[in-house]
Amino acid sequence: MKLAIAAIGKPGRGPEAALADDYARRATLAGRPLGLGPLELLDLEPRKSGKAPEAELILAAAEGAHLIACDERGKTYSSRAFADHIANLRDQGERRLVFAIGGADGLDPSVRAAARSTLAFGPQTWPHALARAMLAEQLYRAVTILSGSPYHRD
Repeated sequence: MKLAIAAIGKPGRGPEAALADDYARRATLAGRPLGLGPLELLDLEPRKSGKAPEAELILAAAEGAHLIACDERGKTYSSRAFADHIANLRDQGERRLVFAIGGADGLDPSVRAAARSTLAFGPQTWPHALARAMLAEQLYRAVTILSGSPYHRD
């Protein structure tokens, strides 16, 4: 199952972008034997501001995929439960999983309505570049949990 993080905006060249890239690379390498990956980071830049133009880009990037909306009202998972959720989707035959991170004003209701799952990193709001890096790390962690690697410790 291919994995993607579709995020509104460019992450820049800061440490968060480098961290997300590093975890995406690690997840891709570790996930191949498990049928997970590659993990692609999609930076979406709308031509117009606002949630509706952002939603169009997110929905186009997620066409035909199982869409997971990253939203503070979403479901929270332990790292093991998150890994199990991804494995279950893979085992149910999903071919592509796309995680959506909205712009500064969050996700348009149309994206939340189209999403088949939701994910929250708790009730706080996180900077987009940091949320992208955190999600890439959790996807890498999920892959390592599923592979039996000692990276995750309970």
